[in-house]
Amino acid sequence: MKKFYLFLFFYSSAGLWSQAVDSANLISEVRIDAYKKPTSLIASTKSVSVLRKDLLIQNPPERLLEAVNQVAGVRMEERSPGSYRLSLRGSTLRSPFGVRNIKVYLDDFILSDASGNTYFNIISPQLIDQIELYKGPESGDYGAETGGTLLLKTKESEDIAASLSVGSYGTFNQSFILSKTLNKHFFEIFQNYYQTDSYREQSRMMRKQIFLKDQFRYSEKSTLKSMIMFSGLDYQTPGGLTVEQWKSDSRQARPSTTVTPGAKEQRAGIRNRMTFGGISNEYDFGKNFSHFILIQGSYVDFENPFITNYEHRYENNLALRTHLNYERNWRRIFLAYRFGFEDGINHIVVKNYDNNKGTEADPQNFDKLKNTSGFYFLSQKLNINEKFFTDISVSLNSVSYIWERLYPQAEYGNVRNKNQWLPNFGLSYFMDKNLSIRGKVGRGNSAPTNEEIRSSTQEFNSALSPEYGWNKEIGIRKQFGNVLFLEGSYFDFRMKDAIVRRQNEAGQEYFVNAGETVQKGFEFLLESKSFYLRNDYFTRFKLRFSGSFYQFRFQNYEQNSIDFSGNDLTGVPATTVNSLLSFILFKKLSVDYSHFYTSKLPLNDANSVWSDSSIISHINFRLPIAVDNTMIRLSLHIQNLYNTGYVSGFDINAFGGRYYNPAAGRNFIIGVETQF
Repeated sequence: MKKFYLFLFFYSSAGLWSQAVDSANLISEVRIDAYKKPTSLIASTKSVSVLRKDLLIQNPPERLLEAVNQVAGVRMEERSPGSYRLSLRGSTLRSPFGVRNIKVYLDDFILSDASGNTYFNIISPQLIDQIELYKGPESGDYGAETGGTLLLKTKESEDIAASLSVGSYGTFNQSFILSKTLNKHFFEIFQNYYQTDSYREQSRMMRKQIFLKDQFRYSEKSTLKSMIMFSGLDYQTPGGLTVEQWKSDSRQARPSTTVTPGAKEQRAGIRNRMTFGGISNEYDFGKNFSHFILIQGSYVDFENPFITNYEHRYENNLALRTHLNYERNWRRIFLAYRFGFEDGINHIVVKNYDNNKGTEADPQNFDKLKNTSGFYFLSQKLNINEKFFTDISVSLNSVSYIWERLYPQAEYGNVRNKNQWLPNFGLSYFMDKNLSIRGKVGRGNSAPTNEEIRSSTQEFNSALSPEYGWNKEIGIRKQFGNVLFLEGSYFDFRMKDAIVRRQNEAGQEYFVNAGETVQKGFEFLLESKSFYLRNDYFTRFKLRFSGSFYQFRFQNYEQNSIDFSGNDLTGVPATTVNSLLSFILFKKLSVDYSHFYTSKLPLNDANSVWSDSSIISHINFRLPIAVDNTMIRLSLHIQNLYNTGYVSGFDINAFGGRYYNPAAGRNFIIGVETQF
C-alpha cells in the first residue's frame, strides 16, 4: 500500500498553495528581528527559532501545526479544526484552548490582550510570511510571560497571487494576496476563505479574513505604518472522548450521559468576530536617537454554546507602546539602549444563559471584567568586534483587574498583583567564526488571564496567583563550513505557583495553583544546506532534524491531601523528535517528507493515565509550471501518511476520563496557486 501511494505521489499533478522557498542558505545566516534589534541567529543570546518559507509551506492552508512542530521545544495541538493550543517548553499546562502565557506580536502590533490571552486561530496561516519563536521568559522588551514570545511577520516584498485548494472531508480554501510598492507606500491586501466539514461529528469549521496594511515612508527619517484586520471564525467543538469511546468510534462527538447532554445535541462550538487595527510611527532624530510609538485597538464578539451553558462575550481592547532608542557605533563596538513603556486595557462583558440545544434560554450570570497590565522596560545591546554580544534588560510589570457581577445579584471585587521587577541577562561569544556559545538567565511572571479568573464555572477566582520563576540556560551553535548547522541548548526553569487546569463533572474547567515545578530539558537542531547534484533525476536535497528531551516534574504540590510531588508535568512529553527531508526530482518536482515522534505523556496530575507514543508522517509534492510571465504552482499534501490512529490534542485533567480528541486518518489536500 505504501508503495502504491509513493507511486501516486510521483505522478500527481495536483497541488496546493506554495510560494518561493528560501532554503538555499543555512538558518544560521538568517537575521532575526528581536523586536527591532536585528542580529544573526548564530550570534543571538536568545533561545530563538525561525520558521521561514521552507517550513511554512509544510502546512496545509488552514493550520500551522506541521511547521511549528518542527521546532524543538514547541508543541502545537489541535483538538478539532480551529481549536488550537500552543506551548513553548510545556506551557500547555494552563491552556485548554487558545494561547496563554505566550506574548504574540503581529509585525509591530500586539496581538495578545491585556490579560495575556491571544486569539491565535483568528489568523489565516497564509498571511504569515515568517515566524520568530523565543522560548522561555524574555521580560525586558516583551514584558511578563513565562512561556515565551512569538513575532509573526507579514509580507515585506512585492507579490500578486491567488490560490485555491480542496481536500478530504469537504475542505475548501481560497486566498488572494497583493503586496506592492507605490511611490512612498508599501501596501498589502490579503483575503482568505476557508471551510471544512472535518473528520469528526460536530467539528465543522469556517474562517473569513481580510487584512490591509500600509507602510508609508513620508520622509527620509520617518515611517508610518497602519494595519486593519477583519476576521470571522466559526467552529464546532465535538468534545473529548474516553478511551473506550475513541476505540469504538473515533468520529463521534462527545455523547450524552445520564447527567449532561452531548456536544452534538447542544450544538457546541465557537463563533468569534474580531476587528483589529492600529497605527505606528518611527522617527529618526539623527545623532543616534530615534523614537517609536504605537496605538491600537480591537473589538471581539465571542459566542460559545457549551454543554452546560451558552456564553456571549464582548471585548474591547486598547494598547499603547512607545520607546526611545539610542545607538552608537565606534570602530569595533556597537552599543544600543532602549527605554520604553507598553500598556493594555481589556474590557469584557460576559453573559451566560442555559443552552437549550444551541439556543439561549434562561439567564445564569452576567458579569463585567476590566484587566489592566503594563510594563516599563530598559534594555541594552552590546556588540564588541562582532565576537562578544550581550543583551541585558529589566522590566517593571503591573497587572490588576476589577470584576463586577451584574446578575443575578450585585457583587464586586478587585485584585492588584504586586509589581514585579523582571531582569534578563544574555550573552554570546564566538570561539571562532563558526562556533558561538551563549548563556542566559531570566525571570518570568505570568498572571492569570480573564478566562482563568472567570472560568467556565462562572465563579471568580480572586485567590488565583500569578506563576513566576527563574530560567537559566546555556547553548552552543556551530556551523560546519557552509554545509551543516548544529544547535544545542540546555535549560533549567524553576517555577512557583504554576497554574494548572482542572475539570468538574459537567466538563467545566477551573484553575488552581500547583505549588512548584522543576523543568529541565535539552533541545537540538541539525540542519543542512541544500545540496545540488549534477544529474537530471535527483537534483537537490536538504535535511533537518530537531528534538527535545525533558524532565519536567511537580515539586511541593498537594491537592485535597493528595501529594503529587515528584510526578511528571501533565501534558508534556519527555521526548519529541522531528525530521524533514526535502528533495527535488527531475529538476521540477519538490518533495517534502516529514516525521513527528512524540513519546507518551501523562494526562492527569496523578500520572495514573498516560497517552500512547506516536509517529506521524506527512508528505507534500509541489510542481511549478511557468506560462509566459505567470507562475502556476501545483502541489499535493497528504497528511498522516501511515494512517495512524492518534490524538492531536488532549484534554488534560478531564473529568470522567474524557481526555481524547482523535485526529483524522490519512487525508488529502490538492490545489493550485497562480503567481502573477
